[in-house]
Amino acid sequence: MRNRTKLIVLIGAVALVAAACTSSDAQDDTDTAASETTNAETTPDTTVASASESSDATGLPAGASALDDRFNDAFPDPLIDPGEVQSGGPPPDGIPPIDDPQFISVTDADEWLNDPEPVLVVDVDGDVRAYPIQIMMWHEIVNDTVGDLPLAVTYCPLCNSAVSFIREVRGVETTFGTSGSLYNANLVMYDRATESLWNQLDGRAVIGVLTGDVLEQYPSSTVSWADFKATKQDGKVLDRDRTGASRAYGTNPYTGLDDPNGQPFLFNGEVDVRAKAMQNIVAMENGTDAVAWSLDVISDDSGSSVTTGEFAGEPLVIFWKTGEASALDTSDISSGKDVGTVGVFSPIVDGQELTFVADGDSYIDDQTSTTWNVFGEATDGSLAGTTLEPVTFVRTFWFSWAAFRPDTNLIDAS
Repeated sequence: MRNRTKLIVLIGAVALVAAACTSSDAQDDTDTAASETTNAETTPDTTVASASESSDATGLPAGASALDDRFNDAFPDPLIDPGEVQSGGPPPDGIPPIDDPQFISVTDADEWLNDPEPVLVVDVDGDVRAYPIQIMMWHEIVNDTVGDLPLAVTYCPLCNSAVSFIREVRGVETTFGTSGSLYNANLVMYDRATESLWNQLDGRAVIGVLTGDVLEQYPSSTVSWADFKATKQDGKVLDRDRTGASRAYGTNPYTGLDDPNGQPFLFNGEVDVRAKAMQNIVAMENGTDAVAWSLDVISDDSGSSVTTGEFAGEPLVIFWKTGEASALDTSDISSGKDVGTVGVFSPIVDGQELTFVADGDSYIDDQTSTTWNVFGEATDGSLAGTTLEPVTFVRTFWFSWAAFRPDTNLIDAS
């Protein structure tokens, strides 16, 4: 196990992936990586000390680093072929995670966020936080504590997947970093306790001493900045880096990636032909089942829609409304095409299954005529103050989801 430092010299990257960790000023990025990424030795309150010490310190298994050598025969049998993990260009933490996130008010963030921009939202017992995708684009992981819950808030631009996980492994808190590698074009993370490698899309440890462990996903969703600031005035917003580093926040280095007729970047697998590779989908899974709805199915020319469905034997309802820009369309994120905001919920309230119709920017249930918003909150009517239980889901591109879950039941326009 090497004792790596966090002063990272950015290396030449591969095509657009390099843009996520390099900017117009590479040295400034290096300085930011040093200040924003905090290794285990310096933050024992949130990070397990090191893989070599972890057995004594935490009970987690000690062993070699999959970050250093993913082919090590001492590891449990890997869940993926280590030879299919490919370099994305930057070194470990060359795309620097944020380990000491700073937050500002909605009013202050409104000075630099535009209404259509997507923000990733997490709510833990009323502690509501927005993580602008314009920031996540350049950092990919935020190690945070929301409420009392330690979370890794993550975003993979190449797969357009924003997923939040409880950053605990076998009951032990750790933090996560970017490995600099990809699998199925998806971000490969590593935990700083054991330096095992993890898929970002499904939260599985796939190579290393923790192979087979699965992180618990926490419900989160992307919404437009306009919807967040109108509804969550007391929420907290992740602030931009203030160290003086030059990063092109607000811009998308993957221009044109969100093209339904395009092809995935740095993907070496076969595309499931049931849908176009770059089709946006809403997907969910459990240990045995997986289902996905294409954006074409859940969106509507009227500006909002309601889609009903079922997963794992339980009913669900999908709300969709216009107003959220794609982060991966144009170079200016706020100018991206409108892909809309999605919320997925259980429609059961007090034992009764509600049915809904779209009404402008809102939704009305047939049973009580209560009005609801895209966050699943009742805003007017007899159920005002009630919140629908969120269903954990992922928005991503079809090629990526199908590569991880080829058994997915796809519900598309055909």
